[in-house]
Amino acid sequence: MTSALNVPSPAGAPPVGDRWSPRLWGTLLVLCAAMFLDALDVSMVGVALPSIAGDLGLSTATLQWIVSGYILGYGGLLLLGGRAADLLGRRRVFLVALAVFALASLLGGLVDSGPLLIASRFIKGLSAAFTAPAGLSIITTTFREGPQRNRALSIYTTCAATGFSMGLVLSGLLTEVSWRLTMLLPAPIALIALVVGARLIPHSPRENTRGGYDVPGAVTGTAAMLLLVFTVVQAPEAGWASARTLLSFAAAAALLALFVAIERRSAGPLLRLGVLRSGPQVRAQLGAAAFFGSYVAFQFIATQYMQSLLGWSALQTALAFLPAGALVAVSSTKIGDVVDRFGTPRVIALGFTLLVASYAIFLQVDLTPRYAAVILPAMLLLGAACALTFPSLNIQATNGVDDDEQGMVSGLLNTSVQVGGAVFLAVVTAVITADGGEGGSPQAVLDNFRPGLAVVTAIAVVGLLITLTGVRARRSAPSLVVASSESTPLTTETTVPVPPPASPASALPETAEPVGAEPVGAAAPVAARD
Repeated sequence: MTSALNVPSPAGAPPVGDRWSPRLWGTLLVLCAAMFLDALDVSMVGVALPSIAGDLGLSTATLQWIVSGYILGYGGLLLLGGRAADLLGRRRVFLVALAVFALASLLGGLVDSGPLLIASRFIKGLSAAFTAPAGLSIITTTFREGPQRNRALSIYTTCAATGFSMGLVLSGLLTEVSWRLTMLLPAPIALIALVVGARLIPHSPRENTRGGYDVPGAVTGTAAMLLLVFTVVQAPEAGWASARTLLSFAAAAALLALFVAIERRSAGPLLRLGVLRSGPQVRAQLGAAAFFGSYVAFQFIATQYMQSLLGWSALQTALAFLPAGALVAVSSTKIGDVVDRFGTPRVIALGFTLLVASYAIFLQVDLTPRYAAVILPAMLLLGAACALTFPSLNIQATNGVDDDEQGMVSGLLNTSVQVGGAVFLAVVTAVITADGGEGGSPQAVLDNFRPGLAVVTAIAVVGLLITLTGVRARRSAPSLVVASSESTPLTTETTVPVPPPASPASALPETAEPVGAEPVGAAAPVAARD
């Protein structure tokens, strides 16, 4: 694997050492700004929807697509965005997509019709599908694997949670003036990040494309993801058992099967299937889907509960979520140290445990506001879970991956996040609307919310169980600590299997790894190339 540990920095890249230079900090802040904007944009729109509907005269079905259009563009094109960053240059892809994001934000704040607003949202989602994996792969190829990268990723992923929390508060304030301000706000921030990023982000060479561009894989993969996300988003309205939904799922499955067949034979695949032979990689992908899917569904129910049943304003609801975001922001620079000490499997398992506890506490809500006794403890546990889990999932997914595949793995991880969010939100929405309690008494509505909260908790439990298999695998392989080479700073421990008594430890090859084990602070290397 190539990294900043053993190869010279790319042309224009700042040197990577134990102390970060101002330019390196500036690069990280630009990448964090893009991630912050992605999350900010998603959360701000939700609170502004009623005002948008009243101003533009939109129906509920049309209003849904202001949110769904963004999800469709984002989730459907992430695999393509990740691989494009590898093949076309991460810096180039990131900056171009960020410029498109800024222009789409400006368009969204100036339009005067629903279809144009939906189109601007789709374009923003499309651009985010390129900035997210490109930004993540810039970090993983600029910061060396280990404590340096873990610290950078903990700060980077924390910006997403902070942006989401701040977006709720800002939207409550801005919508009081005009919903258009919620659309326009990201534009100047994106333009500033674009100008600064053009000066600071290091140039990255295009990766080897001797195998050619995987055009058939790009077409089938993108079409499959677009159709899958579209079907999941539309299923609650069209009916999960309707002919339209079933045919769409069947078509998406056929496209995915065709995509897999193409990737198995492609010399330069959009997604190298060999990466999925790695247990840590698979656990990271499934964990990301369960984590974000449960959180999005929980936020949907909690927001409806606070506004519809407790009568809280949009700003009050946003402030109720603020402790979770504040806790994430405060702990951002410390999570990397925690991962270095305990390893990603244990940290993720602890995060999922706190997530389950948070949801279980929130199940106790009733029609009487109990913020200090129920809602606040749930939010604090939720914030701690987000701070521990999301950075660790990113670290586990990207460690042990060759530089020329960082964009691909980043795109795959973001795809898991978005598809998990879309699928589990649709499932939970179907559960809480199954009895048609909407419009009934407050108690009937609350009674319909409880099964949804139970499903949310069950999703988190599944994520915890998946993570625990990694902890058990690590414990099952006895290991010893081997001294690092002179070229590698002694910042993390590397583990190798304890040899049988007949074989001296000195005879072990340097590259030995415990089968199924995950080194402290990192995921085990992905499977060998096909």
